[in-house]
Amino acid sequence: MSLPTVYSGILKSKMSKLKIAIQKSGRLHDDSLKLLKAAGIAINNGKDQLKVSVENFPLEVLYLRNSDIPQYLADGTVDIAIIGENLLIEKASSAEVLEYLGFSKCRLSLAVPKEVDTDDLSFFQGKRIATSYPCTLEQFLSKNGIKSEIHNISGSVEIAPNIGLAEGICDLVSSGSTLFKNGLRETKTILRSQAVLVKAQNLSAEKEEVLEKLRFRIKAVNRAKNSKYILANVPNERIDAVSKILPVLKSPTVLPLAQAGWSSLHSVINEERFWEVIDDLKAAGAEDILVIPIDKMVI
Repeated sequence: MSLPTVYSGILKSKMSKLKIAIQKSGRLHDDSLKLLKAAGIAINNGKDQLKVSVENFPLEVLYLRNSDIPQYLADGTVDIAIIGENLLIEKASSAEVLEYLGFSKCRLSLAVPKEVDTDDLSFFQGKRIATSYPCTLEQFLSKNGIKSEIHNISGSVEIAPNIGLAEGICDLVSSGSTLFKNGLRETKTILRSQAVLVKAQNLSAEKEEVLEKLRFRIKAVNRAKNSKYILANVPNERIDAVSKILPVLKSPTVLPLAQAGWSSLHSVINEERFWEVIDDLKAAGAEDILVIPIDKMVI
């Protein structure tokens, strides 16, 4: 192989490497890395590295400040990112949402001091509200005919009512424990959010191909999280009835048991309907039910 041919191959490899942005630190960081690891992406982090190349997949990981990621996507500096949907909305990002990832679930909510005895939105009329999400809040208030004074704060929003800066806040809420510790309570939910995989506009055909391979792996991981493998012993005359209760795959696997008149059914059930399905299986005649976690689910 000639030197120009080798050099051309190296350039092509570099061009097709996909750049993904991940939160440098915080609630999204660890779960994002867990997802990529489950998808077979081997990331060897050095201390304080902000850019890491992946050895076993054409991917380059950039660790960025969360609030900067939408701009990096818009500029084309990164190709894809794992980010909270709430931030995309706040920044009015044009990045396309590819996958909802199911972790870092939260809600953007209004909250007031616990001694305030109303949940009515009219409480905020003419009041001061502290938030790190001024654009989303302003749109919500305008839609509902509420005029408030919005104070844009970066971090520690919960302290604002206690120091007299505002009468209420608008902030992300997960469990609500932070609000409780600061003498606040939630009144209105503005939006619900979770981590999403997004892409920048105008990716090359080569990068789109790499992206589809990555999405394929991520989907396999997330299907497995939401599903359980189930085995049950069933009388042969009840196989049809039990099979109708297991709709996740095309049809269950049926294996005859050593005991005459019985078979073992193998299938997959959805995590959200787990106990409901188990009750239905027992009622239909299934016995000795085993439920096993699934590592990956490729369909």
